[in-house]
Amino acid sequence: MKVNQKEEESQKEKIHKQPLKPFKNQHSRLRYGIFLARRNTWTQTKEICNPKPSPRIKVIGVGGAGQNAVNRMMEEGIQGVEFIAANTDAQALTLSRAPIRVRLGDKITRGLGAGGDPEIGRKAAEESSDELYNVLKGADMVFVTAGMGGGTGTGAAPVISQVAKECGALTIGVVTRPFTFEGGKRTQSAEAGVTKMKEHAHTLISIPNDRLLQLADKKSSLQDAFRMADEVLHQGIQGISELITIPGLINLDFADVRTIMSEGGAALMAVGRGTGDDRAKTAAEQAISSQLLDITIDGARGVLFNVTGGPNMTLFEVNQAAAIIRETAHPDVNMIFGAVIDPEMGDEIRCTVIATGFERAGVARRTLERPTRNEKPVSVANTPFSRPSESVSVNAETRSSSDAKSAPQPSINADDLDVPTFLRNRR
Repeated sequence: MKVNQKEEESQKEKIHKQPLKPFKNQHSRLRYGIFLARRNTWTQTKEICNPKPSPRIKVIGVGGAGQNAVNRMMEEGIQGVEFIAANTDAQALTLSRAPIRVRLGDKITRGLGAGGDPEIGRKAAEESSDELYNVLKGADMVFVTAGMGGGTGTGAAPVISQVAKECGALTIGVVTRPFTFEGGKRTQSAEAGVTKMKEHAHTLISIPNDRLLQLADKKSSLQDAFRMADEVLHQGIQGISELITIPGLINLDFADVRTIMSEGGAALMAVGRGTGDDRAKTAAEQAISSQLLDITIDGARGVLFNVTGGPNMTLFEVNQAAAIIRETAHPDVNMIFGAVIDPEMGDEIRCTVIATGFERAGVARRTLERPTRNEKPVSVANTPFSRPSESVSVNAETRSSSDAKSAPQPSINADDLDVPTFLRNRR
């Protein structure tokens, strides 16, 4: 039962004003000393600081694609995250499961959508910037998810990212690029949107929808295919939430996450899991080889990774996972490491990786040229860790022609095309 504050303060004053009485013997003196110690503890109870609250994470889905991503994430039941939906289409917004919904640009769109025009999407977000600020303020981290190429997502997402930064939040953009069959105009619009997102968000995670065609089974439903793309956002949010809320043997906090993700440019977030004898190796390889993203961990200058396992996780396993991640990153990488012992993990090891600093390192997604000799082409589409055949540049620095001529050309063994890069380097 709680004591009334005024009565409590009055009682404390009476105790403090009690006159000191002479002690009859040493035993009485000792008892009075114990009483004073207890009284001091009681009077100082109010001054004890409460535990620091967990960082607030908000996810805002922008436009139709972003709104659908939020709906699918809410189906997964992620805890400790606030979900928001923002759209120019009033009818579509009613289908959102997010508890907070923002209708963008009522005066401009009248709730009828952006009509595929990013400029209208941008103006609509600017019109609603005050409302966006109110729903985003107080957040420590904001994920802005949208589909690039349309009107609302392409135009409004960069504005919302800027508003989130003005709120003081670490702002992470998670966007999808359109399918090739959607046409050149939509692709150009998407690229312009991605460029603006890089300017306004701290870091950006980009997912080409064409990768879904390579990874999804032919019989996979459309919902299952898009759920694969949403898994990147899901893993990123869940991984970061666990990093900053679960105390570890080697602890990581939100300041560590901010340090790495403030590097800017493109980002990679992934979670790998492994069991059995090679569980640490499997978890690390799975975490750094996400085929959905348009970048790899190769050349990353900022890496934060956390290894979580049961009480039987060994130092050798931790070192094995760290070595795999280390040798694929930049030689001068700023690596922040954490380890958590969780009895509920059992025989499983989980490796969470956040990597940034690719653009500053000038590293593009690595590709292999086919041998020119007349041999049967080697299929790499279905291998577990093979890279997609397309080449995606992330602000890569071009070498001079003289350097290209003088550099030795590596010999390529066709048998190595099925072997991950980091494993070939270890031979």
